[in-house]
Amino acid sequence: MSVSEDLHKRRVAAVARGVGSTINSYIESAGGGTLTDVDGREWIDFASGIAVTNVGNAAPRVVEAVRAQVERFTHTCFMVAPYESYVAVCEQLIELTPGSFEKRAALFNSGAEAVENAVKIARHATGRQAVVVFDHAYHGRTNLTMALTAKNMPYKHRFGPFAPEVYRAPMSYPLRDGGLDGPEAARRAIDVIEKQVGAGNVAAVLIEPIQGEGGFVVPAPGFLPAIAAWAAEAGAVFIADEIQTGFCRTGQWFASEHENLEPDLITTAKGMGGGLPIAGVVGRASLMDAVHAGGLGGTYGGNPVACAAALAAIETMRELDLAAAAQRIETVLKTALSEFSDLGEVRGRGAMIAIELVKPGTSEPDAARTAAVSKACHEAGLLTLTCGTYGNVLRFLPPLVISDEDLHRGLDILREALRN
Repeated sequence: MSVSEDLHKRRVAAVARGVGSTINSYIESAGGGTLTDVDGREWIDFASGIAVTNVGNAAPRVVEAVRAQVERFTHTCFMVAPYESYVAVCEQLIELTPGSFEKRAALFNSGAEAVENAVKIARHATGRQAVVVFDHAYHGRTNLTMALTAKNMPYKHRFGPFAPEVYRAPMSYPLRDGGLDGPEAARRAIDVIEKQVGAGNVAAVLIEPIQGEGGFVVPAPGFLPAIAAWAAEAGAVFIADEIQTGFCRTGQWFASEHENLEPDLITTAKGMGGGLPIAGVVGRASLMDAVHAGGLGGTYGGNPVACAAALAAIETMRELDLAAAAQRIETVLKTALSEFSDLGEVRGRGAMIAIELVKPGTSEPDAARTAAVSKACHEAGLLTLTCGTYGNVLRFLPPLVISDEDLHRGLDILREALRN
């Protein structure tokens, strides 16, 4: 029996069945673009812990910063006895995010927590209740964020009732929109919002600039600016959920920059912390400061160890120009995937690329082939993830520090899996 098999037996006896895993191998070490399990097997990493390890799994600056902080102190709670690193992370968020206006920021633990707090801020500042989200969206697994998320299985099934005053509008999905361009798709969504919700009731419009779990859907050009302009006219807060797209993942520091958006609020997490749990909300000072003292926070929000990691990760992104690295990865991935004429679509930006698989000669989703290709990749030592409302999207999220050699080795495995 392998060590992983033994660990898996222990897991089955100890870990709740509702916590799933993509593979049943147990990782002992990781770095750059590879993972090594307890049996010595190497995996090429096209997952990055779901877009978290942008700077790698053990970036030297992050390791050094975490070690130094642990030696000083691990926790005081910023709401009780504050510390400089929390302030420094907020300063970095203010500097890095798009928006020419005065900003403020607050720190939390996870992406879902950031989204919940962004909604709280929008409702408090506007005095309104309705929140508009979009088809295929994913915003988290807590009660409110399950309501915001579109997909039932596995995220929402039998977990209701969910939070009220959440309304869903059609997303721009170029492959499945029948030729609608961005402004046309925006008019369709706005018509639904105005008829079903009413502009004067909308506290916030919440959207991922590129959808994550929903299938790496890149809206048609012009869709996002039109939705943002409508929100501004309606007096609603435009919130960009940049949890998966942020911190150089799409070839810019934030995906909103691809269409020159200046969201009122931006939620961040994942790649922000170099692998440690930290999240943030950053945006217009008038909105962020509208909430009364004590209305935002949490015991562990902006933990000092996580703050140290975030500052070191941001420094690494700057030093290595990881936005440019993501652009290079995009070129390599899209060039390799263009060899296949039987794919429904190759899409995405930067190191956030996906293929949608459809049945030959149709646009009908092919979830079975998608699962088979992903399984073949796993068996050959390439860690991939599936996603999409229809379960027919393979997504690729390599660390931005992956070597050219590992990137091409992974692509060789993927090509073989697609051909077979």
